[in-house]
Amino acid sequence: MLSNFKKSIKAVALGTAFAFGVAMLPAVSKAEPVEWSMATPWSGGHWIDVGAKQFAELVETLTEGRVKINVFPAGTLGSALKVTESVQTGVAEVGHNWPAYDWGIDRTGVIFGGWAGGLTPEEYLLWLYNEGGAELWKEWRMELSDVVAIPCGVLETEIFLHSHKPVRTLEDYQGMKVRTSGAWAEIAANMGASTVIMPGSEVFSALERKVVDGIEWGGPGINTSAGFHKVAKYIVTPGVHQPSGAHECMFNKDAWAKLSEHDQNMIEVAGRLMTLNTFLAYAKDDIDGFAFFQQAGENEMVVLDPSFISAAKEASDAWAAQQAKENDWFKRAYEHQSAFQKKVGDWQKFRLPIGNN
Repeated sequence: MLSNFKKSIKAVALGTAFAFGVAMLPAVSKAEPVEWSMATPWSGGHWIDVGAKQFAELVETLTEGRVKINVFPAGTLGSALKVTESVQTGVAEVGHNWPAYDWGIDRTGVIFGGWAGGLTPEEYLLWLYNEGGAELWKEWRMELSDVVAIPCGVLETEIFLHSHKPVRTLEDYQGMKVRTSGAWAEIAANMGASTVIMPGSEVFSALERKVVDGIEWGGPGINTSAGFHKVAKYIVTPGVHQPSGAHECMFNKDAWAKLSEHDQNMIEVAGRLMTLNTFLAYAKDDIDGFAFFQQAGENEMVVLDPSFISAAKEASDAWAAQQAKENDWFKRAYEHQSAFQKKVGDWQKFRLPIGNN
């Protein structure tokens, strides 16, 4: 997929730029070439290969080699969960990040990064580029973190649980020890689960050794390669805790200012292209991954009862309402996203659901 993507990138870039409403401006002025370092929270896998590295390749192509980005794995350029700090301080000029990792600084990051009451992958594309979500994101990052940020990846709907016990109802969930992260760590606790936060490197082992009863991680594609289905019998869907999410690419403000306007525009185009490419890549992997789960016969597929889904929605709304009372930026982003959700509610009245025809 990567080689084919690279071969056609110039044609795709031009077409997609106009489709997204971004002008491919002539290079009126060109700054000197730069070589930057990118900090990431990823030790390997999809998010560094399909996300960070492809973005770096796109930037180099679209800027005609004037901006070269070297991608480094988690922990190389500062703490894995403090990518924003690495970019702020100039340890890295660029970061590839999930904004909810800045949970301890500002919980608004979950609205942009993905949460239980948030958007599906399709809705993310519409909200970011039709409704001003990307501009709001950039404004939030600049005001709170003093970095330039653009969306550069749309994520999949996750598997709700790889679990040692079936979960269908709220009663099944009570007292269950679950590895999770972000907003769901608090929302799930409010629903009666016992939540555990741990580094990604420990998740498989914790599930295998039954340190936890269940874990959430990613969509079927990523989870297949992680092998969670080999150590836990039950696969629970749908992923009400994380309907989707988004990644950001952030830039040190001083480094960004040294670029020409043309190259800044091309980097913005690269971010938009990556939201599309990740949407396509993760969707393909997830369709294949879920088919594997169903056909392999090693696991029991479990579907959450509608009563659980309703309870999760209610708990998520209550959690967000409380955050909005305490945080002006959270309130602004939450209300902006919620207004779009109400607007897009008519979608189902004139568009058939994916896979329904």
